[in-house]
Amino acid sequence: MRSCVRSSRALSPALFPRLLSDAGCWGTQPARRGLWSSPRNLSSGLDTQQQRPLPSQARVVICGGGIVGTSVAYHLAKLGWTEIVLLEQGRLGAGTTRMCAGIVSVAKPIIIESKMADYSNALYERLEEETGVKTGFVRTGSLCLAQNQDRFLSLKRLASRLKVMGINCNVIKPKEVAKLHPLVNIHDLVGALHLPGDAVVSSPDVNHALAVAAASYGVQIHERTTVNHILLEKGHVTGVETDRGPIECEYFVNCAGQWAYELGQASETKMSVPLHGCEHFYLLTKPLEKPLAPNTPVVMDMDGRIYVRPWQGGVLSGGFEKNPKPIFTEGRNQQDVQNMQEDWDHFEPMLSALLRRMPGLESSEIQQLVNCPESFTPDMRCLMGETPTVHGYYVLAGMNSSGLSFAGGAGKYLAEWMTYGYPTANVWPLDIKRFGNLQSSRTFLRHRVMEVMPLLYELKVPRWDFQTGRQLRTSPLYDRLDTQGGRWMEKHGFERAKYFVPPGKDLLSLDQSKTFYKPDWFDIVGAEVKCCKEAVCTIDMSSFTKFELTSTGDQALELLQHLCANDLDVPVGHIVHTGMLNERGGYENDCSVVRLSKNSFFIISPTDQQVHCWSWIKRHMPNDPQLHLEDVSWKYTALNLIGPRAMDVLSELSYVSMTPEHFPSLFCKEMSVGYANGIRVMSMTHTGEPGFMLYIPIEYALHVYNEVMSVGQKYGIRNAGYYALRSLRIEKFFAFWGQDLDSFTTPLECGREFRVKFDKDTDFLGREALLQQRQAGVTRRFVMLVLEDHDTELDLWPWWGEPIFRNGLLAGTTTSSAYSYTLERHVCLGFVSPPPGEDGAPAAITPDFINRGDYEVDIAGQRYPAKAKLYPFSSLFAQQRRRKDDMELSNFQGK
Repeated sequence: MRSCVRSSRALSPALFPRLLSDAGCWGTQPARRGLWSSPRNLSSGLDTQQQRPLPSQARVVICGGGIVGTSVAYHLAKLGWTEIVLLEQGRLGAGTTRMCAGIVSVAKPIIIESKMADYSNALYERLEEETGVKTGFVRTGSLCLAQNQDRFLSLKRLASRLKVMGINCNVIKPKEVAKLHPLVNIHDLVGALHLPGDAVVSSPDVNHALAVAAASYGVQIHERTTVNHILLEKGHVTGVETDRGPIECEYFVNCAGQWAYELGQASETKMSVPLHGCEHFYLLTKPLEKPLAPNTPVVMDMDGRIYVRPWQGGVLSGGFEKNPKPIFTEGRNQQDVQNMQEDWDHFEPMLSALLRRMPGLESSEIQQLVNCPESFTPDMRCLMGETPTVHGYYVLAGMNSSGLSFAGGAGKYLAEWMTYGYPTANVWPLDIKRFGNLQSSRTFLRHRVMEVMPLLYELKVPRWDFQTGRQLRTSPLYDRLDTQGGRWMEKHGFERAKYFVPPGKDLLSLDQSKTFYKPDWFDIVGAEVKCCKEAVCTIDMSSFTKFELTSTGDQALELLQHLCANDLDVPVGHIVHTGMLNERGGYENDCSVVRLSKNSFFIISPTDQQVHCWSWIKRHMPNDPQLHLEDVSWKYTALNLIGPRAMDVLSELSYVSMTPEHFPSLFCKEMSVGYANGIRVMSMTHTGEPGFMLYIPIEYALHVYNEVMSVGQKYGIRNAGYYALRSLRIEKFFAFWGQDLDSFTTPLECGREFRVKFDKDTDFLGREALLQQRQAGVTRRFVMLVLEDHDTELDLWPWWGEPIFRNGLLAGTTTSSAYSYTLERHVCLGFVSPPPGEDGAPAAITPDFINRGDYEVDIAGQRYPAKAKLYPFSSLFAQQRRRKDDMELSNFQGK
């Protein structure tokens, strides 16, 4: 590299004034282009020295020649695809891939991300043997440091989850850290997580190896080719327009990284690809006086907001600062973004953190400060999958500074998705259909990514919430509820009340309460649950997804009978709980359907299903002008009236008897409530408690709410939030889609066979798969576990993702949990499986297996005994407690 004044400077912050005076020394140095390695000529499949003509047609066109795009091309080719064309606007791997830090770690916040990183690790290790291209792969391992007990607990929880996946990891003491890394200052550490399998690579070389491998399978790679427009016809991809001419194609994959958002706008139907770029800085030193060994572990000091890896005898160190700098890519090409300027003032806090953690670097020499572009998404998870409105248009982008760790696994899953119609793992947390157009505002994205980037290393306790981009979607009751103490969380952009703070409580301390233990809102939620069970509560559930399906003939019924596992041919006014299944029998949606009239249906789905469910229904709808689907989510406010006195409140407001004899369970009537007409009143609450859901036209919402609260005063009415709802539904063993159910879960595995129309001579999606599963037996089962010998006041709480052990052997994981105020114990829901048979095949599970085992739930490495059941047993405990109370009372009276 070119020599420079700054290259001879030591790392001491005292030198900053002198360093900053050396203006223009780095920034646009040509040497940066050779940071890892120079672009290489590949095989004949890659257009490098002179541009070969583009093919006139292909099966799939991939836009983006970074490590994500080459991974998709490689995996599609491995699955037998032909006529694959990869287009890159500049040089192959010359964007973020060229400058990324080269760390491959499985220390990720959710299971699917750890799976992708684990696969990437294995892929990069074998690529050199497969291609002959050196990738710089070194299995260094990594150390995740903890400066406080909360961080240490989060690492212990991570370790428990990784062990379930079979990933080797160890929770270690500070002294062991010092043995593993010669430079780490351990004086302020309480512990660490050691991941021996983590690695470092040269990301441009991995990209080059993937491109070589893809080209050897027949993939055509064309550099210096810009995609200007994606051609569509009747909701399908038909081709792309480039600056070198058109290419006809059936599939298009947007792997454009920083430019994925703009590329999403480059078609007649605009695609929402919600991501935004930020500048990401890291420092390179010259080799240390005692060069650092290449296999020295990577250090992730998240409390210090930095990472450090060995690099050519010195170190590479970057981080995720609290005040990130967004990148504005509009109108800028790859070269513009490559030449971003260094900013020593901005990097100073991370440099100081580095010297605190590794004081031995004080005298080391700086080689370069790199400013690398990275793209981030609104929820810190990448974007993957087919877009909801155009068939054949796929996206893989927004890697949140983990592109190298994710690229191998993400490319594999997307290739499977395109080949089979689904990936081999549950990728819903990454599915692009979790977002809609509402998250595509540039202003929203700029504000949100400035929060997201620091959050990557922020300590995240259960129930944390984003602070930016809020109050985007609100119920008409929002202001009214807010003045009554509502504390809010956000779901799919919609504000939902968590709980309501009574007058006199310290609002600030509650908002700032963050813990893995008993939370400060415990008693508040307990009072709301008690009111739901003994009096009456209202919960605003307007965020629910709501569709209306209508037809002139039987088309609506025929479509729903095909899509839904349960029988929808019911009398008008009846409500049916049903799943919409895929061909494997897994849940694509879990919903309630009301038959409003002979040819009209009201479909209620989870909040985050708005885009996915719409896409699923439209995908299977025939092209019939007499069949109409409308999203009416915004038309209705949903008010959940829960509790034994709910019928009294509604009776007074409607002058109609609401007793079960006159208003049976799972029934819907359009009624007047107060002065308002056309209220859809449904006898269900989504909790198992008695009560009603009111779907109110939004112009009447405030009136109906005020009337309900006024009349309800004599019955002890109060507001409640989603935390109370969660406690109620979990103790009743109610599974929720997205938490307990996913596209790999079947009704037979979660005790919902009674919601499947096996007795009807009606074909529906997933029927054959369910019949086969019923014949062979299910290999896993949804269970309810009640913790025993667990101190709610002092012990760590379960939240979700905890390992479940049966007779000392790993049997599954929890999917959701809550404290049951009825049972006065913690309840966990999750899936368990028996050990595989002698032939290694999954064994069928039996009720005896569930009922006769000794169960434990692992919370951050500590196991707690639990009792497992296949049905809710709140009533059993309630009876036992009443008998205990009666005995105590009689003993007291006898004294």
